[in-house]
Amino acid sequence: MNLKRTFGAILTVLGIIGLIYTGVEIINHSGQITTLVVIGIIAILFFFTGISLVRTTKDEV
Repeated sequence: MNLKRTFGAILTVLGIIGLIYTGVEIINHSGQITTLVVIGIIAILFFFTGISLVRTTKDEV
């Protein structure tokens, strides 16, 4: 298994979890806005970085 591809999958899952958490907190109005913005930005970075790692890493035999 390729280490970069596995790391990309982990980053993608963490990004999805962060985005879902941010969305739930915004809907419930239970978090401070600065905290939610920081978590949302980090989640977006994790998500797109993970997706790009998975897409650009080539399979090796």
